[in-house]
Amino acid sequence: MSQNESGTIAIPMYDKDDAVLVLEDGQVYVGEPYGALGKTTGEIVFATGMTGYQETLTDPSYDRQIVVQTFPHIGDTGVNSEDPESSRIWVAGYVVRDPSPNVSNWRAEGSLDDDLKKNGIVSLSHIDTRKLVRHLRSAGVMRAGIFSGDALLNPETGKLRDIDSMLEDVKNTPQMQGLSLYDEVSTKEMYTIEPCGEYEGKEPLYTVAAVDLGIKGMTPHRMAERGCRVHVVPSTTTFEQIEALNPDGVFFSNGPGDPEQAGPEIELLRKVLDAGYPFFGICFGNQLLGRSLGFGTYKLKFGHRGINQPVKDLTTGKVEVTAHNHGFAVDAPIGETVDAPFENGKYGKVFVSHIDLNDDVVEGLQCVDIPAFSVQYHPEAAAGPHDAAYLFDRFCELMKNNPRDARANSKEGK
Repeated sequence: MSQNESGTIAIPMYDKDDAVLVLEDGQVYVGEPYGALGKTTGEIVFATGMTGYQETLTDPSYDRQIVVQTFPHIGDTGVNSEDPESSRIWVAGYVVRDPSPNVSNWRAEGSLDDDLKKNGIVSLSHIDTRKLVRHLRSAGVMRAGIFSGDALLNPETGKLRDIDSMLEDVKNTPQMQGLSLYDEVSTKEMYTIEPCGEYEGKEPLYTVAAVDLGIKGMTPHRMAERGCRVHVVPSTTTFEQIEALNPDGVFFSNGPGDPEQAGPEIELLRKVLDAGYPFFGICFGNQLLGRSLGFGTYKLKFGHRGINQPVKDLTTGKVEVTAHNHGFAVDAPIGETVDAPFENGKYGKVFVSHIDLNDDVVEGLQCVDIPAFSVQYHPEAAAGPHDAAYLFDRFCELMKNNPRDARANSKEGK
């Protein structure tokens, strides 16, 4: 889309064989259909990873979002049954510049195009994704829609729809800010991941209750590699049900939506903290720890999504290259240890443990007086670098240093 000599926006030409991307602010991009035909709307965001598209597509945190890949060539390695992070593709739509016409990888079991079609994911290709992403960086992420096939036609007249009618569909899509989505992506029943690798077949070193708010499959696997038995429980699980599992620690996962709309989970987390369970949170879990401690959260202009974000661990000075997928962040002071604001410091001291070196966004919280910490990014590295894998070791160390017996004795003494 471009401006004409008069300075007004020129709407590009399109026909029934095209795919049309319409942004909430009226920008229009015309490309070719990719994946399934039809209509989809959602918040449009961009991901900067050069690889790992299968993990991106199946990450539940992308629920109701249209994902734009900044790397131009997507689909080269096809798809396989080993790399998905969940049981299905969660993105609302997908935008790529140049989808690969060939699949070339020894692990491939099919093409990305066919997988998108099978899962009904309306997608678009052959547009200037660089231009689109530059616009989203300056204007911020927003609602958008992809229209192709019959969705480009007026069902009453059979003629092409105009941009205004498609824009109306986009503007009728709920804003991400204010949405509660974790229940729709969570497991409906508990399942258990047993210790694996060198711990396979052995008694677990620790038992973890992992609350699924949109969990990625690699996360409990990373714990199982360290000798943990992980009970993955639904978002609707009560504190009494967690207690019945007799866990050594509690974990809150990543997930989609606005953390401000997660009141029941914050209430649950506060009960976990009150009981003295060692706690570890990732992504959405980090935001919920922040809110449980009394800090606010806010929506980022365009978020962090990709596998190349530099983060500094302020406790060690180490810089990590990390995987991210978040549009919200915790509003907490950097560079000082403060009283957690909730109920006049009920949870003691806390400090920001990690920051993003691109924009100083809070990327981690560390409690001083209770056994709880969290990070905003994805140390399970699916997809992405393994720089932050030590955080799972840190969680195991926290469980080791805060054993069940000590908590039981503490309760009896009160």
